[in-house]
Amino acid sequence: MRVNTSLEKLDLGGNNFGPEGAAHLADALRVNTLRVNTSLKILNLSSNNIGTEGAAHLADALRVNTSLKKLDLYENNIGPEGAAHLADALRVNTSLEELDLYSNNIGPEGAAHLADALRVNTSLEVLEVE
Repeated sequence: MRVNTSLEKLDLGGNNFGPEGAAHLADALRVNTLRVNTSLKILNLSSNNIGTEGAAHLADALRVNTSLKKLDLYENNIGPEGAAHLADALRVNTSLEELDLYSNNIGPEGAAHLADALRVNTSLEVLEVE
């Protein structure tokens, strides 16, 4: 992803790479801000057990990434804290249109963080939660 300029969709669902794998992907997404790869629009990371730590890494990348339109984090056990990290990123991200957080045990606390972020986010059109 760091040097590829044509990849638009990447499906890494079901690989169980955990938070460490999420950290490496987040690094690659941050590179997009350097205009090395601005083509990736859809990223499926479902069922990878990234947890709260992985969600934090991805949230850091979402703060600066301007090309990603759809992020699927279905079934990653991010919990309410992971949802809070992603909510903070949604406050400043202007490109993400779809975010799937279904089956992540975010609970009422995580949902409240996301609802608060949606008050200022103008790009997100679809948010899937349990």
